Amino acid sequence: MEKTHTVYSKKTKAMRSLLFLLLLVISLITLYPVIYIILGSFKANNELLLGGTDILPKTFIFDNYKQAWEKANFAVYTVNSLMISLGVMVLSILTTTMAGYVFARKKFKGKELLYSIFVAFMFVNVGSVSLRPLFELAVKVKMNTSLLSIILISTGMGQATYIFLVRGFMNTISKELDEAAKLDGCTFFQIYYKIILPLLKPVIATIGLLSFRTGWNEYIMPLVFTMSNDKLRPLTVGVVMLKNSGDGTAAWNLMFAGSTISIIPIIVIYMCTSRYFMSGLTAGAVKG
Repeated sequence: MEKTHTVYSKKTKAMRSLLFLLLLVISLITLYPVIYIILGSFKANNELLLGGTDILPKTFIFDNYKQAWEKANFAVYTVNSLMISLGVMVLSILTTTMAGYVFARKKFKGKELLYSIFVAFMFVNVGSVSLRPLFELAVKVKMNTSLLSIILISTGMGQATYIFLVRGFMNTISKELDEAAKLDGCTFFQIYYKIILPLLKPVIATIGLLSFRTGWNEYIMPLVFTMSNDKLRPLTVGVVMLKNSGDGTAAWNLMFAGSTISIIPIIVIYMCTSRYFMSGLTAGAVKG
């Protein structure tokens, strides 16, 4: 069978070439800081401090990684970061898939108003303004001595966006499945975890990746909540602390090495969920 080739006009070819160049420039701008940090993690600290245009290290110093791992107490901080990230991811998936399912299928008074309020909070970011009252609340309920308070607060931050995605994806699933399950004697909750939840894999992968990234990259809140207990610090706080581990100067080489180590879990998670990530993101956003 002969292959068919699409024939483009000169104008279309020119537009496609310009678009390709634009995307190439954007990709280079996006990737340059990451490449600079990875290559800089192999440099000597004085080489980084002197600057210059040479992005490649004169000598590859692998000992930077060993020093970063030891000085930043990476073994403990990595476990803390994983606990925060996995906790945020699991709670986000459970709460937002349930909420999105209810908003899409259940009829109750004030549903659209409540959903509109949720959607409105997608565009509201109180940032560090809420840190003090949240910390004081955690102290009063005696939750500031564990990572649970960080997990719960971080989980609540992305609820509006995730519920919006789940409800949008739910609207692509035929309601006839629900009706058939009801005829078989399933309750509203049984329909959720037996029928709907398995069909939400694409949007679950999207929420899982975004929420894991949120928990992993959290810095200001863990810094404030763990000031009195350094054993609870996550990796992001430990990596920044590396900058002050040099002999009178900022140890940028160790900080770069720590940063390089810290991005590995995010890359692994993305590789595991990339199959569903974009389909869940686009289906949830377009159909919402």
